[in-house]
Amino acid sequence: MTNTPSIPAAAGARGATIGIIANPVSAHDIRRVIANANSLQVADRVNIVLRVLAAAGSMGVNRVLMMPDKGGIRAMLARGLEREASLHHHFPTVEFLPMAVTSTVDDTFLAARRMREAGVAAIVVLGGDGTHRAVARECGDVPIAGLSTGTNNAFPEMREPTITGLAVGLYASGRLSATQALAGNKILEVSLDGGSRRDIALVDAVTCVDRTIGARALWKTENLKSLFVTYADPEAIGMSAIAGLLHPVGRRDRGGLAVELTDDPARRQFTLQVPIAPGMIRPVGIGRWQVMDPDQVFVIERSAGVLAVDGEREIEFDTGDAVTIALREQAFRTVDVSRCMQVAAAQGLFRVDQAPGG
Repeated sequence: MTNTPSIPAAAGARGATIGIIANPVSAHDIRRVIANANSLQVADRVNIVLRVLAAAGSMGVNRVLMMPDKGGIRAMLARGLEREASLHHHFPTVEFLPMAVTSTVDDTFLAARRMREAGVAAIVVLGGDGTHRAVARECGDVPIAGLSTGTNNAFPEMREPTITGLAVGLYASGRLSATQALAGNKILEVSLDGGSRRDIALVDAVTCVDRTIGARALWKTENLKSLFVTYADPEAIGMSAIAGLLHPVGRRDRGGLAVELTDDPARRQFTLQVPIAPGMIRPVGIGRWQVMDPDQVFVIERSAGVLAVDGEREIEFDTGDAVTIALREQAFRTVDVSRCMQVAAAQGLFRVDQAPGG
């Protein structure tokens, strides 16, 4: 555990605590080989964490719980905090959760549960869509603030970590209310065999005839058969980009979109050129599409295949398996960074009173 001096908490915010989950291995999948995807180094992740700590601390956060790791983040962060302390910069106290590290997604599941149980005000997540999905599964009512450090980052928005830290600090310290600071989010709820196997997707779920899970990321578009999305942004990268270029749906809009994908000329209406990974544009045949209403159940009509959630193959299904997908609204909350900053600026929350006679 590394301790550094913490700044005084804001009035009414004594004991403000947040969590930070930094995935040390995000952006290390096969898309780094087949496409021109980024790969952040440990030092980059540590610098992001330090910026979040500085900003959140300036808004009254005085304690941070972090997920431990074996990837080098903990050791390098300790050195960074010591350096900042020697420069008289005040950071929140950082504590690493007492948990065994497996270097698998189970670490993220457990850390999110532990942070929820500890009563953190929010969880800052460094990673891609997969890491954010893992946190969303376990965070309960605790809001997430996402930072893009993965390969496909359709869910976490690209933003300077300092600004995210300020927004999280404003909410955690009580300067902004939940109504002002938070937004509800949609998920896709996936169910197999009557609910015996379940998973969620934050952005997209895709069925694929290639049943090889070894390389988890998707990139062979000819194997894709159906796509379901919670929202569809034309500026996104990944599977959701197919829907975004076809029929845009906003994050806060009602419902989602279901799309049939096909290479069959008899069923294909047209072909889209889609950025399915950084630097990788591929043709995708479009059959038909329809809006997904909230709680409407869609049945996967395929004999066998693989279901990928948020860009990674996760679930194999066989002939006769009952596979359903439904969109759920208001499933979990996130810190709306843009709105936090707009409201805080309008209310003068960044102003410092001038000393008498100053």
